[in-house]
Amino acid sequence: MRFAISLIFLATIAAQESTPVDARGWLNKGVQEYKSAKYQDAVESFQRAVDLEPNNVAARLYLATALMSQYIPGAQSLENLEFAQKAEAEFRRVLDAEPNNTTALASVASLMYQQAGGMPDPNEKFAKLADAAAWYEKLITADPQNKEGYYSLAVIDWQKWYAAYMRARSDLSMRPEQPGPIPDPAVRERLKQEYSAVIEHGISNLEKALQLDPQYDDAMAYMNLLVRERADLDDSAEQYRRDIETADEWVRRALEIKRAKAQAQAPQGMIGAEPSPHPGTPQRIRVGGNVQEQNLIRKVEPVYPPLALQARIQGTVRFTAIISKDGHVQNLQLVSGHPLLVESARAAVVQWEYKPMLLNGQPVEVVTQIDVNFTLSQ
Repeated sequence: MRFAISLIFLATIAAQESTPVDARGWLNKGVQEYKSAKYQDAVESFQRAVDLEPNNVAARLYLATALMSQYIPGAQSLENLEFAQKAEAEFRRVLDAEPNNTTALASVASLMYQQAGGMPDPNEKFAKLADAAAWYEKLITADPQNKEGYYSLAVIDWQKWYAAYMRARSDLSMRPEQPGPIPDPAVRERLKQEYSAVIEHGISNLEKALQLDPQYDDAMAYMNLLVRERADLDDSAEQYRRDIETADEWVRRALEIKRAKAQAQAPQGMIGAEPSPHPGTPQRIRVGGNVQEQNLIRKVEPVYPPLALQARIQGTVRFTAIISKDGHVQNLQLVSGHPLLVESARAAVVQWEYKPMLLNGQPVEVVTQIDVNFTLSQ
């Protein structure tokens, strides 16, 4: 009995010692939980830090980021929508204290962009994209050297224009691979009046991003798109030819840089389980893409998009993925990839299945990287 009481006493003392006593302690605990992908535990720890020090900007940023990490674009559950609402509220509280906090500005803009991507209604989507663009404008006002801000504004401009562009080609029964310009002068003129300013605004922002980073291959990919699609509005074959040549040159430069980056990238292996502040099996482990690929038991090949073929576009689409305990892809976050290739890659990957990952004999979720390659030799 005396031995049992001693064990209980020691366990109580150990629990007390592991429980933070101040905001810094809760903040550190939350950081470790976040690194271990225990996002809900991290939220609770960061909230404790905020409760103890309401003016602690770092704690609020961590809290907002942990909430945002749990948000899944397009999922309409009340819990998922609350993650986004709470994250935005915390970022706004940071901005109340520090209006030019670039982390908070970029995060709110990114959150709204993600929300727009999950909206099926076009009007709601474009309204949310406009909100995201306004926040990216605030970001580059606070930090004129922020290349991602200019790039993101250009991506939003492309999304505004692309739907109308494709609709016009479809209405004229133009095949995806059919070259331009758009044959109907009235349609070309209407599109020019409505979207020329949008296209040029996008190109201008990409030029600014490339001035800041001349090796910005993703910006080059979108420059190719905007110039190539602008060519469909040209009034002469010669002007069309010049624009297509310019677009092809951006493709060539982007591919050269991507190739150089791929050669410089070291082979990726097992990253391993994230450190856990508590004993036992973590909720998720992080696994290198090459290692996780060995567990793939069902792979659906993507369909090469016709427009990408016509434009001679190839490359890799990269996602960060969460693989459920039963081996299904339950969440995908785009990391990089040409916009004409992304949706085809996503449609294929969500159908992939993996062998469940076991750790200490127990199935765990896996955070990994998935690359989908498109080559013109396919």
